Amino acid sequence: MGRFRTPTVLAAASLLLTALCAGQAPAAAPPGRVGIDPVVAEKLDDAITAAMREADIPGVGVGLWIDGDEAYVRAFGTSDKTTGAPIKTDMHTRIGSVTKTFTITGVLQLVDDGKVRLDAPISTYLDGVPGGEKITVRQLAEMRSGLYNYTEDSRWLAAFKADPYRAWTPQQLLDIAFRHPADFAPGARWEYSNTNTVLLGLLVEKISGRPLHAYLEQEVFEPVGLDATSLPTGAEITSPFVHGYTNFTPDGATVDASQWNPSWAWSAGAMISTIDDLHSWVPTLVSGRLPDGDRLLEPGTQAQRLRMLPTGHPGVGYGLGISAIAGWIGHNGELPGYETVAVRLPQDRATMVIVVNSDADGKFGSLSTLIASKVTEIVTPEHVWALPEAAQPNAVPQPSAPTTPSAPSTPSAPTPKPAPSS
Repeated sequence: MGRFRTPTVLAAASLLLTALCAGQAPAAAPPGRVGIDPVVAEKLDDAITAAMREADIPGVGVGLWIDGDEAYVRAFGTSDKTTGAPIKTDMHTRIGSVTKTFTITGVLQLVDDGKVRLDAPISTYLDGVPGGEKITVRQLAEMRSGLYNYTEDSRWLAAFKADPYRAWTPQQLLDIAFRHPADFAPGARWEYSNTNTVLLGLLVEKISGRPLHAYLEQEVFEPVGLDATSLPTGAEITSPFVHGYTNFTPDGATVDASQWNPSWAWSAGAMISTIDDLHSWVPTLVSGRLPDGDRLLEPGTQAQRLRMLPTGHPGVGYGLGISAIAGWIGHNGELPGYETVAVRLPQDRATMVIVVNSDADGKFGSLSTLIASKVTEIVTPEHVWALPEAAQPNAVPQPSAPTTPSAPSTPSAPTPKPAPSS
């Protein structure tokens, strides 16, 4: 593992989501939250399947765990339109900008180790960043650096559409970003940019002396017990996997994007995981504590991570690689063929994970937001997930035609629809 966290007597209660003893009465639902019983589960089934029909979504996986209630973990539809194989909740999926929560956890661990300072200029650690002497590590993690988002570059978009199987290096992505002037002075405002997290991935590699995928495996995945989570080094995706469908193509045709190379998103959006692993990760992310009760991050560092600043989008705050939307804390992610929501509602002791194997829609915008809204309208009516399109976390905005990027997983907005997000 390589890291040692201070033990505490406090158990990770947020992970004891379904560990009620047989026959024990469930705890009363907090005000504004509906308990998950068979009637509520049927309402959820009906709402999700209706939304899938309306938006023509091939497959959806939903996990909802509320402390003291029965878990609601269901899969609907198909994982592979060619074979008709059903989607299952243990299948691997690409999680887009939820990757950012892991990368920035790595940065914050290095802060705890005294090897990185949040308020130091990025030029202290990495050379070649335009204006890097005025951009802090904190501003990169908060999406307040002003650096241009490389996934909005028209030439890059054209190159990606022409060859989505192409491998990209982090430096190639930064070179694209750095061809553009900064969008604003560091700290002036919030603007989602994948460039920020690519730089932070390189920071982790430089300071740790390890490739990012190896660092995360040893220092994050293993301690949290995430056996099905990985940062691929190429286009590989672990079996069994969900096929993802996108219309981010030259002619707008919908295709299977599961073998597209996600290296263009790297530390900002290339990771793979499962519903079960994200169920374990989200409470750890939000509490700063490992499943065994030890610390993932020091309390002061975790408090800084959760300091949500305004984004300019009503109801959306952003901390250090983490967002808050209607009380839900975590991140969402989008990239061609895949959308994910992985969030925690601390006051209701609820964790929600949603995976969708399509972003091919021009009418409903974010399909994961559509499903998350339907679920929360039923179960947490005072905390309905409603992410403005302009705050969506996509990596890439789309040109005119059927296509859309990410919000506090990573924001971006489609009038048509943006595709490569993260």
